[in-house]
Amino acid sequence: MLGRASRPPLPTAEVLETLVARGSTLATAESLTGGQLAALLTAVPGASRCFRGGVVSYATDVKVSLLGVPSSVVAGPGVISAECALAMARGVRDALAASYGMSTTGVAGPSSQEGHPPGTVFIGLSGLSGDRVLSLELAGSRDEIQRATCREALLGLAALLAAE
Repeated sequence: MLGRASRPPLPTAEVLETLVARGSTLATAESLTGGQLAALLTAVPGASRCFRGGVVSYATDVKVSLLGVPSSVVAGPGVISAECALAMARGVRDALAASYGMSTTGVAGPSSQEGHPPGTVFIGLSGLSGDRVLSLELAGSRDEIQRATCREALLGLAALLAAE
């Protein structure tokens, strides 16, 4: 990870302005970030022009019941997986009728989960041009992992929007 001084500012406002300019909307599904991604987005004045809302699906049964994560994903690769991140992003996109869905799932720590060490993170992006997953191995405290996940999710969405 880069040191704090060398990190560029989060592209939160730019991502939101791009979505507004395109007439697109965004919804989030969060697990390990516990709503921090939605908080970053809604901290920007005017976010309501494109941010539809978010689901904090911390519990596995919420991922299944509200976001439509297949039971086979939970039983197979598990909730700490690319498959789960994609299903969450697609599920929130559908549930909230958004143009784009973005999800976070992984292990913030301090202990392992499903055999994955802290810092194992998957970010799902579902959009107009298709779906993608970012797979990360982050280091740091629980708080640092959560903040880095939010940063990488926003950078990932910015890159997706730029590529479209």
